[in-house]
Amino acid sequence: MSTPNESANAIFEPATLGPVELRNRFIKAATSEGRSPNGRVTDELIAYHEGFARGGVGMTTLAYCATSPKGFSAPGQILMEKESLPGLKDFTATMHEHGAKASAQLGHAGPVATRQQIGETPWAPSKFINPTSFNYCRRISKDEIKTAIREFADAAELAAEAGFDALELHFGHLYLPSSFLSNWINKRDDEYGGNIENRSRFVREISQAVKERVGDDVAIIAKMSMTDGIPGSIVLPDSLQTAQMLDADGNVDAILLTQGSSVVRQMWLFRGEPPLAGFAEHMPFPFNVGVRMFGKPMLGDFEYHDMYMYEDARQFLDKVKNTKLVLLGGLTQREHFEKGYNEGFEFFEIGRALLREPDMIQKIQEKPGYRTLCDHNNYCMPSVFGKTHCIYSPDYAMKAEDREIRPAETAGASERIEG
Repeated sequence: MSTPNESANAIFEPATLGPVELRNRFIKAATSEGRSPNGRVTDELIAYHEGFARGGVGMTTLAYCATSPKGFSAPGQILMEKESLPGLKDFTATMHEHGAKASAQLGHAGPVATRQQIGETPWAPSKFINPTSFNYCRRISKDEIKTAIREFADAAELAAEAGFDALELHFGHLYLPSSFLSNWINKRDDEYGGNIENRSRFVREISQAVKERVGDDVAIIAKMSMTDGIPGSIVLPDSLQTAQMLDADGNVDAILLTQGSSVVRQMWLFRGEPPLAGFAEHMPFPFNVGVRMFGKPMLGDFEYHDMYMYEDARQFLDKVKNTKLVLLGGLTQREHFEKGYNEGFEFFEIGRALLREPDMIQKIQEKPGYRTLCDHNNYCMPSVFGKTHCIYSPDYAMKAEDREIRPAETAGASERIEG
C-alpha cells in the first residue's frame, strides 16, 4: 500500500502490465463505437481513439471485437478475421504514434446476440429466452464450446499480429463466457455447470488457450462481473472464487472488475437515471411505447455515486495474490485514482468521462482539483444505436426534439474545478 504522496505521482508514471509498459495507469474502457459498418476498422474509428491517445491515456481499448460472426452483440462491430488485419495494424500504429498502447477487447455475445443480428439462434449455456430482446437462445454443445475457445485463441493471435499490446477477454455482462458463470442462465449438469468451479471452467479454458497461443507477447486482461444485480445470477462470493482460480492459473496479467449485465437490469453497470426517451426514439412502435412505460423496471433504477464499484472491488484485493487488479466505475477526479492506488489497485479504466473529455487525464494532472464534466446523464447509452458519443460533443448536432428530452449542460461547467 502506498502513501498519499507516492500515489499523487505514481498514477501518472510508467507502469508495467504483463510484458507491456504503459506511460501511466489510465486505460480508456471499451465502449461500443459503431464506427465499423462492415466489420472493419475505418478512418473514423481510428480518429475516435486518436483523441483518447492524444488526450493522455496510457492505453485505449478497441471495442467490441467479435471472435466469430455468431459473436456480434450489435451492428458496427469489428470481426476478427484476416481481412480485418490491415485496418487493425493502422489502428495500433496510430495509437503508438501518440505514445499510447492499444488493447483489443475480444468477445462473444452469446445470449446478448439476436437472431436478427447474427442470422441464427444465439448460444447460451442452457436454453434461455433473453427478457429484453425476447430472443430464444439454444444450449451450446461441448463441441461448440471447443469451437468458441479456439475462436478466442484465433482472435487473440490475429490481434497480436496486428500489433496490439494487450487483449481484454470479455468475461463480463452475461456475454457468452459470463453467462456460464451465472446460476440464472447456466442450468447445465455436466462439467460446465453446477458448482462455481464447473461454471468457471469455460473462462479458464479460454484464458489458457489464449495464453498458449500468444505467450508473453501481449498482456492479457480478464474483464469479469463481480455482480450483475440479478437475483440468483452472478454474486460476489462466486466471483471471488472465479478470480482466485484465474489468479492461480497464471494465464492473465490483470483482472478488470466490472458489474452488470447486457441482458437485463443494465443500469446496474451504469447507475443513475435510465435514458428511456433516448432508447425509445430508436425503436419502432409498439416497442418505443413499451420502453417508455416499462423500461425502468427492466433496465433497473440504481442511484449513481462516485466510485460505485469500489466497495465490491476492494473484496478482491486480499484474495488475488499475483494478478493485478483494474478499478472501474464512477472515477471522476484525481482523488479517486489516488485512493484506489493507495488501496492496492494498479490500473484504472474510464468510460463515460473520457467520452465527454478525451483529454481528462491531462486536465487532472495539471489541476489536481479538477472534476470531469461528465454528469452521468447516460444518454451516451442509446447513442450506441448509431455512433457512440457524448451528447454534448460538438460533432453531433442535436435535433430540436432531442433537446427536449436530453438534459442541458450545467452552466459554467467548462470551468468546473473543485478543491
